[in-house]
Amino acid sequence: MKSKNLLKRNLLLILVLTVASILFTACATHSTQPIDDPPGFWSGLLHGFIMMFSFIGSLFTDFKIYSIPNAGGWYDFGFLLGASIFFGGGGSRAGCRW
Repeated sequence: MKSKNLLKRNLLLILVLTVASILFTACATHSTQPIDDPPGFWSGLLHGFIMMFSFIGSLFTDFKIYSIPNAGGWYDFGFLLGASIFFGGGGSRAGCRW
C-alpha cells in the first residue's frame, strides 16, 4: 500500500514538473529578424569565457550573457568550452588524491 502511494506521488510530481516546464518555455522568445553573420564558435568561446563578468553586468543593465540568434551548435560548443576554461576545465583532477 505504501509503495502504491509513493508511485502515485512520484507520477503526480513528474506531471506537475512537465506541465510547469511546458508553461515556462512557452514564454521564451527570440528575434525573428534574419541576421547576415550570426555569432559562431569564436564568439561563443569569448562569451563563455567572459560569462561571469557578463552576468554581473546583466544584474545592473539590460545585458544578456548568451547571444541570440547565433550560429547554433558551434556557438554552443564554443560557449561551453569557454565557460569550462574560465571555471577550471573539465574536472579531470577531481578524482585525484594528493
